[in-house]
Amino acid sequence: MVKLTKIYTRGGDKGQTSLAGGKRVEKDDARVAAYGTVDEANATIGLARLHTSGEADSMLSRIQNDMFDVGADLATPGDDFEPNEMTLRATDAQVTRLEAEIDALNADLADLMSFILPGGSPASAHLHLARTIVRRAEREAITASKTESINPVAIKYLNRLSDHLFVLARHLNDEGKSDVLWVPGANR
Repeated sequence: MVKLTKIYTRGGDKGQTSLAGGKRVEKDDARVAAYGTVDEANATIGLARLHTSGEADSMLSRIQNDMFDVGADLATPGDDFEPNEMTLRATDAQVTRLEAEIDALNADLADLMSFILPGGSPASAHLHLARTIVRRAEREAITASKTESINPVAIKYLNRLSDHLFVLARHLNDEGKSDVLWVPGANR
């Protein structure tokens, strides 16, 4: 368990921050951008949870916890991607759980007949926003992976999570029946 006794340290006042393990990097480092965007997506999921209950809320609760694991993974330099007592890493089991939930949710959805505009219920609108932020986190993690060792499972998790949030948003829009559909050229 993490114990935080002091919130501000003044350590970042000159534009640097510490990665897991203590290495100092610039705050605009690609790795920092990626885990910062994971945090942003997590906060947006928190907004969505103001409008969810039951199994959807349980899924999102698990996802929020996973996202802290993914953020910690992205903040940890090194080539050893096996989790241990001292290092959190995203795992294939977390990705597999997302896939199983996607399949279960998707089984009951109305057929997709058009692209979907973000909206519908408040929960769905927030999940669509979270989905786009997760996609940005994925892009940033890929950018970081070009110069740093990034756990490929963390990138896979982010990819699958954006799919999960899309399907869950549809599920929360009355199984897709209340999705807001794109009408190409409707306002020409």
